[in-house]
Amino acid sequence: MTKKKEESEEVLPKREEKETKEHKEPVKAYFSNERALTESSDSAREFYNQSRYGSLLDDGRVQLSLIETLYLIEKKRVVVYGSRNKIIGFEIFLKKAQKVEPNFWVRYCVYKDIRNRGYIIKTALKFGADFRIYDRGVKPGEDHARWVVFPVHECSSLTWYEFSAKNRVAHSTKKKLLIGCVDDEGDVTFWEVRWLRP
Repeated sequence: MTKKKEESEEVLPKREEKETKEHKEPVKAYFSNERALTESSDSAREFYNQSRYGSLLDDGRVQLSLIETLYLIEKKRVVVYGSRNKIIGFEIFLKKAQKVEPNFWVRYCVYKDIRNRGYIIKTALKFGADFRIYDRGVKPGEDHARWVVFPVHECSSLTWYEFSAKNRVAHSTKKKLLIGCVDDEGDVTFWEVRWLRP
């Protein structure tokens, strides 16, 4: 296993250019059953069409995962309303998400880091991983993901069996394996794992 620093161009380079687009008013979304549903609007559909946030429903709304929703709340691109039509802020939404998923913060830190670098990241449950990452400029459906990533906290440990299973998942799906190691400050270091022939 070789460590790849965050600045490495081979693994996940940091985004060099900043978004110059000014975003319009935040899209309204409603928290419901461990997900958020946006209003049916062009701005909401733009989440899906341009950056592949969520999944597009038949009625024109976009269904966002908890991680996508928190990221868009932090970026001030979405405003989420609860059951009593009150706005749910970042901290409250984070607490709700952590009740649903105990490892949520570690996964969110990895998700946020990759999105901030300009990559599209989606869940990879059917591959047996947490996320799959597409090369810049590639959207899901146009080509295959390049990496599968497993978020872990720096203090957690993996058995050789667990590590081998993660490696097998990446190898069988013909993707590169990344371990996103999150420290107590929420900073992420990526480790790329690959097979080497002697």
